Amino acid sequence: MAIAGRTAAPRRLTILGCTGSVGTSTLALLDAAPPGTFAVEALVCGRDVGGLAAQARRLEARLAVVADPACYGALRDALSGSGIEAAAGPEAVIEAAARPTDWTMAAIVGSVGLRATLAAVAHGGTVAIANKESLVCGGDIVLAAARRSGATLLPVDSEHNAIFQALDARDPAMVEKIVLTASGGPFRTADLATMRAATPEIAVRHPIWKMGAKISVDSATMMNKGLELIEAARLFPVPEARIEVLVHPQSAVHGLVQYADGSILAQLGTPDMRTPIAHTLAWPQRMRVALPRLDLGALGRLEFFAPDPERFPALRLAREALRAGTGATTILNAANEAAVALFLDRRLGFLDIAAVVEDTLAALGGGTALNGTAGAALDAVLALDAEARQMAARHAARRSAA
Repeated sequence: MAIAGRTAAPRRLTILGCTGSVGTSTLALLDAAPPGTFAVEALVCGRDVGGLAAQARRLEARLAVVADPACYGALRDALSGSGIEAAAGPEAVIEAAARPTDWTMAAIVGSVGLRATLAAVAHGGTVAIANKESLVCGGDIVLAAARRSGATLLPVDSEHNAIFQALDARDPAMVEKIVLTASGGPFRTADLATMRAATPEIAVRHPIWKMGAKISVDSATMMNKGLELIEAARLFPVPEARIEVLVHPQSAVHGLVQYADGSILAQLGTPDMRTPIAHTLAWPQRMRVALPRLDLGALGRLEFFAPDPERFPALRLAREALRAGTGATTILNAANEAAVALFLDRRLGFLDIAAVVEDTLAALGGGTALNGTAGAALDAVLALDAEARQMAARHAARRSAA
């Protein structure tokens, strides 16, 4: 693997969420790179001390951080004699994210990753955004911080990365619309009765992608596409009305951009997260990656159709929240996280996930205005997030009791 035309000093990296699926895919690319291509400043994870220590030793990181302070002793012991600095706790996570680097992977899942992402953006450099909440909940805050620091934000989600590659940023006025594609998940052709009876085991059985339980359920409800629609509206100079979602079962076309002259540019590739990660790692250049190539002849056909709004109401809820503003998108995300957790714990039905989100949005409205300094606005986001989770839990309990 090599980055085209690259002869400079090693690119210094920090990976937030290093033991998750995006983090391990990122590290796989680093493992395959020629010596001297990259150097790791910091690795951060939640509680997986063994995985973190092994990664830190293998890649000779300067710093390893575990978010759970109770794990500090185990991490210190696991790194004994390595010369790698060990730290633990929420503040240590923020300090690691704030260290100056050339490139940061922001992949801590959930709203807890928002502060760390903001800390990474604040010091400038390039930040690869894999944490949806950074833009769904804290979009205005993160984008303002990037403008102040001069940071470059690069999308890691395969759909947004595809749009980024196909978008002509020189003349955004000529963009007619962008199209995010969706696999349709395990219930693409299922009827409402089947979806109503769905168990967690069935809902997480994604037909194409290998993902964690929460995002697999989001794919099954299509809330993942709703969150991506919100992200796209904040990442790209295209209003919500001109962002379309199409179901594409083959998952070969990851995103399309239609221009004013009728041209449509699409980005295609095998469904493997290492491709968009590699694009952000090497940007503005490209790197050679030994992955299976997309064989269009073997694929045979590409299908596209509109999602069914009755079976997948999450898309409507996401559009409504986006129109209402950052407070509403924060409520949407928090309520969905709470409802999905209850579903996975078998305390809520599958179709009740979107219903609980809708109930919570109706109860809290658009939330409070999220203005003021970055710190004050972030505190408001996190407070609203907590309130929405509590409200969602109450609505879920009522539905379960009924």
